[in-house]
Amino acid sequence: MLLRPNGLARAAVRFRPAAFAGTFIALLMTVAIVSACGILLESGARASLPPTRYAQAPVVVAADQQIRRQVGSGEGSYEESVRVPERARVDAALLERLAPLGRAVPDVVFPVRGNAGPAVEASGWGASAFTGARLGRGRAPVAADEVVLGAATATGAGAGSAGDRVSLDTPVGKREFRVVGHADGTGVWFSDAEARALCGHPGALDAVVLFDADPARVRAAVDGRAQVLTGAARAVDPQLAGAKELLIGLGGSFGGTATLVAVFTAAGTVTLSVGQRSREYALLRAVGATPRQIRRTVATEALLVAPVAGALGCVPGIGLAAWWFGQLQAKGAIPAGVDLAVSWIPLASAVGIGLVAALLAGWAAARRPARIRPGQALAEAAVERLRPGWIRTPLGLAAVAGGTVCAGLAAGGSGEDAANAALGVVMLFMLAVALLGPLIARACAAVLGLPLRAAGGASGSLAAANSRAHARRLASAITPIVLAMAFSSTLVFLQTSQERAARQQQEAGLLADHVITDPPSDARAGVAITRTSVLVMAGSGGERRLQSASAQGVAGDVTTVQDLGVREGSLAALRPGTVAVDRSLADSAHAAVGDRIELRLPDGAAATPEIVAVYTRGLGLGQVTLPAADLTGHTTAGRATELLIRGPVPAGLGPAVTASGWTTAQDLDRELNAWANTTMAAVLGGFAAVAAANTLVMTVLDRRRELQMLRLVGSTRRQVFRMLRWEALLIGGAGVTLGSAIALATLFPLAKALTGAPPHIPPVLYASFAAAALTLGLTATTLPARWALRPGR
Repeated sequence: MLLRPNGLARAAVRFRPAAFAGTFIALLMTVAIVSACGILLESGARASLPPTRYAQAPVVVAADQQIRRQVGSGEGSYEESVRVPERARVDAALLERLAPLGRAVPDVVFPVRGNAGPAVEASGWGASAFTGARLGRGRAPVAADEVVLGAATATGAGAGSAGDRVSLDTPVGKREFRVVGHADGTGVWFSDAEARALCGHPGALDAVVLFDADPARVRAAVDGRAQVLTGAARAVDPQLAGAKELLIGLGGSFGGTATLVAVFTAAGTVTLSVGQRSREYALLRAVGATPRQIRRTVATEALLVAPVAGALGCVPGIGLAAWWFGQLQAKGAIPAGVDLAVSWIPLASAVGIGLVAALLAGWAAARRPARIRPGQALAEAAVERLRPGWIRTPLGLAAVAGGTVCAGLAAGGSGEDAANAALGVVMLFMLAVALLGPLIARACAAVLGLPLRAAGGASGSLAAANSRAHARRLASAITPIVLAMAFSSTLVFLQTSQERAARQQQEAGLLADHVITDPPSDARAGVAITRTSVLVMAGSGGERRLQSASAQGVAGDVTTVQDLGVREGSLAALRPGTVAVDRSLADSAHAAVGDRIELRLPDGAAATPEIVAVYTRGLGLGQVTLPAADLTGHTTAGRATELLIRGPVPAGLGPAVTASGWTTAQDLDRELNAWANTTMAAVLGGFAAVAAANTLVMTVLDRRRELQMLRLVGSTRRQVFRMLRWEALLIGGAGVTLGSAIALATLFPLAKALTGAPPHIPPVLYASFAAAALTLGLTATTLPARWALRPGR
């Protein structure tokens, strides 16, 4: 097919701009959403921060913050990379191996707290060689009971001069130290040996910094047991790794879904535009145009419209990406030093995707008018073809069958397997709606036409007859509404279901009367809880993967302060080397009481504890419960994060919150996830809503002669508008019904897998979605109809 502009295509665009306006808008929106997701993906891949703590360190030896393992076997195998929940550390024995290569400085960073004020970072004084800390007065610490305080820290600790005694709460307990010096800034410095003893992980170091060492020799000495970092790689920042994962996930996973939705919608609009000009193509065939000329004309039209729409679509795409990136940065999900990366790669890719979608959709829509006989083309242009397509129909039925099978697997499965199957349900059913649109539209017209004729009188009967006779036109309007309703409902109501289940589990499972956050290490009252995350090996066979799970380490009898809803086993058997897990996690790992489960602790260390209990309230309280002793030396804080107390709060433990206040605070912690899901729903739903409005406007404007003919045969303006309103309600009602059905088929197994309960759908929120869809249909139908029927047209 020769793709070069010709006079016929240019004339069509020039003299019938309204026919191409809808295609232009659809392609512009497609490029905007695809380019925005591409920019976020590229920003995640290129995200970097300048070195801060190790800016003056020539060579840094640190642990790999990713767990890398080979998944599968043979040609289909690949490397899985999962970020450790907290900070991974290197073996302290490396220090002796590296010492002959240059001046080796061990680095440990841990939190300490004085009698007042928040916790501050503490480290050995040797770190001042690369952090730039300088003594203001006094000397460096040498003995085990000596300390140097930063100026701000000294004020908070009440140590104004050298020689003062200060009590500091460290990961190994409270200790008293003698102040021997003051340094600039905020922080606490001990001797290197004492810092390693106080950090809570004496056998491991955060890093080893080397001066006057050859990086190649260091790599040879390390021999793959740690990473040797130089240059920009010295920016060891766990928040950066999390930001990269977030941006790549948004741009990749969500971007893939958004791209599919955008391409489907744009292709449908192009198909509608080509179908509306079927009479023109039939006449061209009748006067001698060849099939090749028809196909070339349609392709040239796409080449004339798509690049311009793509170039303009990049502008709102950059704006959307910048807004999204800025919001994530403002909410603390992305470090302030990371910048948005905008290059030609995502923009060119988005324009290319829009162009290819337009070409393929135009080629598919022009196939039949280009190859059938001229006389048959004229006949089909007069009356819409009712026979289903021999390609789309089998593919659509296959998608329905696949979606049904996935729904069955999801409903009968559990854990991550059910969640993965449920994700395929929405995609397959949406594909089925796109492929079987005319058949579905005809069925909707037949079913909804009965009440329409009864309630709408003559106008309702005419609307029902019109909808049944022009099923392809109806399908083009229904599909975007189904898209908007299905995706928005799935994303938003999955979030409401998780939030409700988590809150109910917290309210029912938290038996403590008060919660103290960041308690002192020597607290003797209540049950100490260390909140963190672990990685669990889930799945079976060659599909086993590490998945993140919330965890709590407990010191004391957890049954006195929490009711985890134990269903199997007993928490009384919880001791070092054992673990209790949530039901959904046990199902994902295919494990039960008495089995050993493969874990990676917060710093990536491997563990295989025995399961002694399976419970049901993990979403609200923690999916993994293990003894706090098993977390010793494996968390960044190195201490308990909460203290749960029954009864009155003893003096000296710090501020406490009530159980209800703690539950409310957990709701705020989930705010970012809720905002992210709502934003994704708004992006997809907004795009689909614009596409639906665009399609309805194109459809109404194409029916100008039909509407004017109704006026000529005696119909009043009021009757015509009533007919159009009934049609809009039919379109909106069908879209809402189908979209809701697809969302429910996805939500029920997903909610069961994640929460163990049916989905929670707030009636007011759902009613607002449905009302928005119906209002959209009415507005996008009535306004262009008023323009088409105004006097003088």
